[in-house]
Amino acid sequence: MEFLIYFIVLALLAEIIGTVGGFGSSMLFIPIASYFLDFHVVLGITAIYHVSSNLSKIYFFKEGFDKKLLLEVGIPSVLFVLIGAFLSKFVSGKTLEFILAIFLILLSVLLLIFKNFIIKPTTSNSVIGGALSGFIAGLLGTGGAIRGIVLSSYSLKPNLFIATSAMIDLGIDVSRSIVYTSNGFLQKKYIYLIPILIVISIVGTYIGKRIVNLLTEKQFKTTVLFLILATGIFTLIKSFNS
Repeated sequence: MEFLIYFIVLALLAEIIGTVGGFGSSMLFIPIASYFLDFHVVLGITAIYHVSSNLSKIYFFKEGFDKKLLLEVGIPSVLFVLIGAFLSKFVSGKTLEFILAIFLILLSVLLLIFKNFIIKPTTSNSVIGGALSGFIAGLLGTGGAIRGIVLSSYSLKPNLFIATSAMIDLGIDVSRSIVYTSNGFLQKKYIYLIPILIVISIVGTYIGKRIVNLLTEKQFKTTVLFLILATGIFTLIKSFNS
């Protein structure tokens, strides 16, 4: 019971932060959930949970989405997430956890140092960014930050940004859910967590939408990056101790 309470609270925080940050909840949820469950199990649960999470974002941020970016970023994301998800079967959970920790630390440090880094909004960069974010999402469970960097170069309004990112993420999650399930990552004894996470995704997205208008983008982005850095460090320590 104590495990479930901690799990729900931390999952809700990850959903709220992921919604406001625009990169999805998995960047924080994956390392948090891996403290309680096997990493491969976390991948399976997260993919299905994220389907609900993204549907919630599409509903609450329903100002439309950028069709051009859906094609340029979304299609390569969906194709490469299948490759990453397939390969995850052949890598141990401990190794994936270690790689995720390094990824989170490096990405957060780079974005903290180069705060004004923006890639050029070109079709080739969108396709490459989509492919990279999809592959990492399939392999490690989270690629939203890379997709966020790509989308931010187009200076989209917050609601349009979040809705477009959620639409792309929805395609990614549906695709990898199929692969993860075939890999045996979704174990029956943990299925009870899915309806709980669906409720969390709706509540967290709603709260996140309310917060979007309260903080400046710069304030929140800096806070989130430090949280990601801390999460990466704790995940790295855990990977060595487990």
